[in-house]
Amino acid sequence: MAAFVAKQMIGNKMSAVKGAVGGDGDDGDENSKEKEEEAERERQEAIREAEERRKEKHRKMEEEREKMRQEIRDKYKIVKKEEIVEQAPPEPDNPLMRKKKTPEELAREAEEAELDDFTKLKNSIETQVNEIKTQIESKCVLQ
Repeated sequence: MAAFVAKQMIGNKMSAVKGAVGGDGDDGDENSKEKEEEAERERQEAIREAEERRKEKHRKMEEEREKMRQEIRDKYKIVKKEEIVEQAPPEPDNPLMRKKKTPEELAREAEEAELDDFTKLKNSIETQVNEIKTQIESKCVLQ
């Protein structure tokens, strides 16, 4: 990794000096773009590999810690606490940071909204029928 970084630093300075002194200017532009793209790909790959090594290292350390914890629990006969299932955190004030809804949640909300519209329509029809019924009953008096 260190060799790669050193090569990148020195390589960029050397290419700048070559361009200033004069050389093949017509071919250098195309090659430099390709070299820069290749260098960027290598850099991204190096970053990804370093991140994977870091994650693996931390995973191994956590396994060792858990093994030590279990040995202590066994030695002192301590019962391991059940892990508490995390409850959904409250939605942040910033709407851009909220959790995205799953397609199932979106479908359920749409169904509820549709059901609400249907319920409103049903209730309005029932009230109209009741009003008409009361008007008819008031006009028809049984003797």
